[in-house]
Amino acid sequence: MAEKRTKADRLQRQTEQLGKRADRQPDEIEKEPSTLAPKSDEPTVLIPIEQRIQQRAYELYEQRGRTDGHELDDWLQAEREIKGTQANAAAA
Repeated sequence: MAEKRTKADRLQRQTEQLGKRADRQPDEIEKEPSTLAPKSDEPTVLIPIEQRIQQRAYELYEQRGRTDGHELDDWLQAEREIKGTQANAAAA
């Protein structure tokens, strides 16, 4: 009989999967150009989508006062925001 997975088990597995993604080599990360306009004083640099999501997730973590335990929530929200921005830009 299969064991019932708890929410903590699922979160642990998802966290491990996210860690594996972060360990990938740069040539394994999808190379998708940024659709966000750079700030006027910053050089134009194309950042792979996964790095942008990671950066936004960290910003969300900082906004919450650096409280732990919300890593997956932050990642998923950042992913929705970044991919939503790209979808809106493509539709325009």
